[in-house]
Amino acid sequence: MATSAESTGVPLRVSIIGLNYAPETTGIAPYTTGLARHLAISGHDVTVITGHPHYPEWRLHPGYERPQPPTDDHGVRLIRVPHPVPRNPGGLSRVWMEIVFAMRAAARLVRRRSDVVVVVSPALLSLLPALLLRPFRGFRTGAVVQDLYGAALAEIGLSGGRLALVTGWLERLLLRRMNGVAVIHQVFRQRLIASGVAEDRIRVIPNWAHVTVAGGADRDQRRRKLGWEPNDFVALHAGNMGAKQGLEGLVDVGRLAEKRGSNVRVVLMGNGSQRDALQTRSAGASRISMMDSLPEGDFEAALAAADCLLLHEKPGVVEMSVPSKLTTYFTAGRPVVAATHERSGAAALIAASQAGVRVTAGDAAGILDAIEKLAADPATAEAMSANGQAYAAEHLTGTASLTSYEAWVRVTAR
Repeated sequence: MATSAESTGVPLRVSIIGLNYAPETTGIAPYTTGLARHLAISGHDVTVITGHPHYPEWRLHPGYERPQPPTDDHGVRLIRVPHPVPRNPGGLSRVWMEIVFAMRAAARLVRRRSDVVVVVSPALLSLLPALLLRPFRGFRTGAVVQDLYGAALAEIGLSGGRLALVTGWLERLLLRRMNGVAVIHQVFRQRLIASGVAEDRIRVIPNWAHVTVAGGADRDQRRRKLGWEPNDFVALHAGNMGAKQGLEGLVDVGRLAEKRGSNVRVVLMGNGSQRDALQTRSAGASRISMMDSLPEGDFEAALAAADCLLLHEKPGVVEMSVPSKLTTYFTAGRPVVAATHERSGAAALIAASQAGVRVTAGDAAGILDAIEKLAADPATAEAMSANGQAYAAEHLTGTASLTSYEAWVRVTAR
């Protein structure tokens, strides 16, 4: 929490560089959007340089196919720069997207007078122009680290070991030179300290729950609307279908449920680069359903209508990310089955919240066993649901996180 000295002072000229922003509703965009709007509401002069919305579908959202003029977003000066969107977001095509975005963001940044420039990573390469321009434009630089690139490439196995080594080296080089670094979990802090980032420059600020508890129609009515049978025990995964999720492991859970004659139904809701492959892998399976992303309101209702919520990380993922979906899951008030490494940030959140159970990623039998135990023990499931909501209310509020972010921005600007 911010001290009074950190949270007071004259308004700052803040420039934020982040590839993702509203109207994207998942991933990093809600947090960058929330930070920018909070700073503007607090009286700061805020400019955001961002890309064109494309996530998680990895295609441009309708209406954003052409260059956009600067706009006002709740007091934020919003500048969108065009960039390519790769069909397959792995490897060199994604690097090229980030290079183009970073170059065009730099061209906008150089015209802007700033006290502090905050860069959201990913995209990693956007850190470079901020550091190169810093001695000439006289601003300070801060990085908000939502994912660790070097760990991502190493743990997922994208593009080979050599690229992972080079990326990890570049990430360490850039972050060591930032005036301030905000990370979303202690796991990231420990890794960055081990990488040589000065400990006193790092602040842990968790992501917050950016959805509200669904109300309105009763749960049975929601389930009927979604096509879920009364006897189904619905285990729902909501969010991006990308490489780091390893959702083929949940398809295997659904197929095993069918083989066992279980009443567990695995539902995968969302979009992403792996959706078509998952659709093909699940073809003909009777205990697996796939749904498109839902709009705000319907999304929260679907979470609350499920019997449990699923997190799955590709086997081997340990330090690269802390899934933001857990904040949403906790708020929804359903128990969580988290298939993740025992040393991951997600595992630490499950242990701290007591909102679910951790199992080994990729272990279809173990995951299904955990789901079926919840189905057989409604009292434990309800206790976990209540624990998650209580943890979110105490530790994952927007007020606490955004107040801490504003204080961090002030300290970084000194």
